[in-house]
Amino acid sequence: MQRLLSLLALGFAAAAPAAAQDFAVTNGRVITNTGSGVIENGTVLMRDGVIVAVGADVDVPEGAETVDADGGWITPGIFAPLTQLGLVEVALEDSANDSAAADTGFSAAIDVTDAFNPNGSYIATNRIEGITRFAIFPSTGEEIFGGRGALADATGDYDSVFQPRAFMFADLSQSGAATAGGSREAAWLFLEAAFGDARAYPGRYSGGSEGDVISRMDAAALVDVTRGRIPLVVNVDRASDILRAIRFSQDHAPVRVIIQGGAEAWMVASQLADANIPVLLDPLRNLPSSFDSLGSTLAAAQRLNGAGVTVAYTTESADGYFNARLLPQHAGNAVAHGVPWDDAFRAITSTPAEIYGVGDRYGALAPGYAADVVVWDGDPLEVMSAPTHVFIDGEETEMESRQTRLAQRYRDLEDTTPFAYRR
Repeated sequence: MQRLLSLLALGFAAAAPAAAQDFAVTNGRVITNTGSGVIENGTVLMRDGVIVAVGADVDVPEGAETVDADGGWITPGIFAPLTQLGLVEVALEDSANDSAAADTGFSAAIDVTDAFNPNGSYIATNRIEGITRFAIFPSTGEEIFGGRGALADATGDYDSVFQPRAFMFADLSQSGAATAGGSREAAWLFLEAAFGDARAYPGRYSGGSEGDVISRMDAAALVDVTRGRIPLVVNVDRASDILRAIRFSQDHAPVRVIIQGGAEAWMVASQLADANIPVLLDPLRNLPSSFDSLGSTLAAAQRLNGAGVTVAYTTESADGYFNARLLPQHAGNAVAHGVPWDDAFRAITSTPAEIYGVGDRYGALAPGYAADVVVWDGDPLEVMSAPTHVFIDGEETEMESRQTRLAQRYRDLEDTTPFAYRR
């Protein structure tokens, strides 16, 4: 009988849930991105991947693991709204580049989640620079639609895509015009016709019939866009094209449009604000790379911000498949050209999360938010500052990448170990 009771006790113990693990980051300048503002000498307490307390007088439970920020800055993780992390390893090598499918018959139906590689070496490179979440964008192939993008965390885990099929990407710029047959009017006509096909799905495709311009699978993929379930991210730079995108969103309500690029968006800032259309903008684009972007200026971010446009910053000019880590520097340059510090920092943290509809979980330090926390040795928007600790979902990540390992390997120039045996 005693043996039976012992076995039952062991069984109950095994079935009992593990004790919650508390983790606290203390003694830092906490940037909350909430109404609580900045908390000096603050603490962030995390439990089971979620923030449970933030403040200057947080009770840290006995036995909690702690990190002393040593007077540094404690912030939400950086959310990169435009990347190709995990899609591209070597841009000029086709076998290592899954950003676009130029020779396929599919477009809107393409899903980047199917190609995303969480083991991509650039993910760790960006993570140790404070990137904790990012959007994964396709490029376009033979049609204006690139396909559906996703949202992922930077852990490098195989389940790091936390929101697949988060948005649809379409190119309506001069490059999209070239894809559609050589003119902008053809590109917009194609978009209108594709939406007609999607709205008539599946009836239009019954009995082996085809749509006006897109296949059955592409039409099925566009249904969520036409019904406003996921946004349509439109790549446009020219002010007149942006106005056309605004009109498209109004004509096709409840479609939600996001402008990506937006070099001349500042010229139509009031119209964007009135239409409540956000912009994914690189604040460092100041030179015209095409006739579409003749109005590029370093003042664009400040002008959009001043007009009340929702803006998230990108690193479009710095190769999005590996340099999202430069986001704090780009935000710092926006500050140098007139954007308030708080607004610029939100543009790389909470604002991208809000644009993609996950602002209630990411981008702020407050109870109930995911415990994506970065500790910096100084102002994160200063180019000489760097992260000292990065937490994603409450777990501290390794501050190591292929680049840091290579630097360590070749730092010792006096190493006499045979080359093949060096670490």
